[in-house]
Amino acid sequence: MRQAWRVAEVRAAERALMATLPEGTLMQRAAAGLARRCALLLKERGGVRGARVLLLVGSGDNGGDTLFAGAALAARGAAVRALLLRPDRVHLAGLAALRDAGGCTVRELPEHVDLVLDGIVGIGASGGLRAPATEHVARLGELRARDGARPPVIAVDVPSGVAVDTGDVPGAAVTADVTVTFGCLKPAHLVGPAAARAGHVELVDIGLGPVLRGDPAIRVPDAADIAAWWPQPGPAADKYSRGVAGVATGSGRYPGAAILSVAGALAGPTGLIRFAGSAHAEVVRAHPSVVAVPRVADAGRVQAWVCGSGLGTGDDARTELRSVLASAVPVLLDADALTLLVDGQHASDLRRDAPLVITPHDGEFARLAGEAPGADRIGAACKLAAWINGVVLLKGDRTIVATPAGEVWVNPTGSPALATAGSGDVLAGLLGSLLAAGLAPERAAVAAAYVHGLAGRRAALDGPVTAPDVAAALRPVLADLLA
Repeated sequence: MRQAWRVAEVRAAERALMATLPEGTLMQRAAAGLARRCALLLKERGGVRGARVLLLVGSGDNGGDTLFAGAALAARGAAVRALLLRPDRVHLAGLAALRDAGGCTVRELPEHVDLVLDGIVGIGASGGLRAPATEHVARLGELRARDGARPPVIAVDVPSGVAVDTGDVPGAAVTADVTVTFGCLKPAHLVGPAAARAGHVELVDIGLGPVLRGDPAIRVPDAADIAAWWPQPGPAADKYSRGVAGVATGSGRYPGAAILSVAGALAGPTGLIRFAGSAHAEVVRAHPSVVAVPRVADAGRVQAWVCGSGLGTGDDARTELRSVLASAVPVLLDADALTLLVDGQHASDLRRDAPLVITPHDGEFARLAGEAPGADRIGAACKLAAWINGVVLLKGDRTIVATPAGEVWVNPTGSPALATAGSGDVLAGLLGSLLAAGLAPERAAVAAAYVHGLAGRRAALDGPVTAPDVAAALRPVLADLLA
């Protein structure tokens, strides 16, 4: 599991650690790690000696990290040039080290560059980039390396111009190929449009771990986490002890939603699926192992309900939603169920004792919350989770899972392939199966999003993806994950 921390916690940890170390130690650790990564990249592109390196240097410690790293590269034979964006506020010791190692300063972007270091601003900045940084950044695409290609850009700690705590990009910002960050990950590396600008993120350990306090802003699962959480049947298990998932989705108009959500549920860990809805005949034809009835009231006992995908918004759909919400088991609400909630007739039912998970995309989120997620998707998801006293899975390229207590997870396996009709129905079914198997709601949401993302990536290997492709890919993905 990886974790990301907000700026305030990072700054507090840095102060605590610096109080125990000789002055300048943290900067030297950061610069050494940065220079090492730069050297590795340059070796892949012809070597360090003779390589032309451009430093874009702002004020403060971020500029100092960049200058000291440049000095280390210059000492190894690189031709290092620093463009000082704030000469009046440059880190003087770093500049002196660069000059002593043979580097120099320039006033304009050189024509030929093999590597660019973005040290314009660090984690303490706010807002987009300003002149003259904007002009220089806009021209980076014009630069050419010795092989004629565009030179790679390495961001120092974060790409300059991004909002570190939210992942927003409020204005002009750097797009990096690699970001070398120090001490811990930050939210901008993982969420929002900033994550795409960070490129490949590498973490340099400077000793912050033991002094970071409080809860991380974000947790990111890895394959080992998901495999450890995934419910596994014991030797005495039967179809009932593994969990029974209830699925109330689809309709005569949208039977495909029912078939897809059931397919997602069947790939999960439960032993039995009970389907309730007007598409029951179509579901049984597609999935003969499912017990299917016309209404929720006739379904029998289940350990969790999935409700909403393709349900419709008429009176029959309202009745089914009311029956699901009246149950004493965990409930997942998706798609049409969320639309039905917006009219206010069922809003009070969200404050239920049993666990609740909702899976909105941005449009559904805006209708539920009264406003779009906006720049701070983490904060918005947490606010809605607290209001409904349930888990919010906010769909997107970096899907966010938020709990009422403010715990936040970000899914790292998202794929554009999942932006296809019916993909969310598959996700809902899989998540409902995990709830029925007894997994905690936040872990069920995180695990379902993770596996669903892997299935989308796997399906995309064979060309354009449809929701049935995603559903079909779930089983081989799980076989690999749990092997």
